Amino acid sequence: MQKRTGGLIEWLIPLAFVGVMSWLVWHMPAFMLDWISYTSDSLRGQVEAIYKKADITPNLGGIFGGHIDVIDMTALILSPILAVVGARNVKAAGIEYEGASSIDRAALFIGRVTMMMIAVMTIVMLYEVFMRYIVEKPTEWANEMTLWFASFVFLTSGFYAMQQRSHIRIFLLYDAVPRWLQKVFDTISTLLIVMFAFFLVYGSYKQVFVNKLYKWELYGSAFNPPIPATLQPMVLIVITLVAIQAVLNLIADWNKEPVIHTDEPDEDEIEMLRKAVGQD
Repeated sequence: MQKRTGGLIEWLIPLAFVGVMSWLVWHMPAFMLDWISYTSDSLRGQVEAIYKKADITPNLGGIFGGHIDVIDMTALILSPILAVVGARNVKAAGIEYEGASSIDRAALFIGRVTMMMIAVMTIVMLYEVFMRYIVEKPTEWANEMTLWFASFVFLTSGFYAMQQRSHIRIFLLYDAVPRWLQKVFDTISTLLIVMFAFFLVYGSYKQVFVNKLYKWELYGSAFNPPIPATLQPMVLIVITLVAIQAVLNLIADWNKEPVIHTDEPDEDEIEMLRKAVGQD
């Protein structure tokens, strides 16, 4: 029987989450200036100058005399609410692996968020084509915003791919050994992923969070988005989530029967694809 999707809400919540998080990321210097104690006045002044130039709502005024205005605080409150509601309402499609843990549902929700970011990228690119070739007034921001979103798509899709077990694997040796040895291979691969994540975070934490995020490093172009300040911390966050998901995958798949991978088409998967596109 074909699985039902979560309906329109399953797509509107991820879209709203993209909008809320985009606002938070763009106005992140407001939170940093109010909540971080800068040891250097020059560095604080540098971040404050960046914030004043990028602030979308300069006339609102900060809460309690700070930099965070009411829209910033509303976005901050909405972000975890949308994430929780979205993860609880997401429905796995017929061709998706659902999983049982909370992080599995979070990965499915992140998958929907990734799809929405791709849709936003497409709209931005179409707008740029229209402005450049029809109106002949190209924008300064569309190309770099697309690059920015594409980078987030690349990272978040990796987390989703790990949850779906859809990453590239070579099964030539794996399928030829007994199940107990397959479990050994699975354990070794998971340990390698966890070790890689640990040493990446441990080795680059200071460089990323102190030299990039703390200083709110910009891209250095006309639009000048904070690509280094946001993407490098996101790399560490996503690789940590991937490592956690790899451990959960190992636990969830431990007692499963071995799957033999062949070049022949999977009839069950073909049938699910037909149902997913509305064909009987």
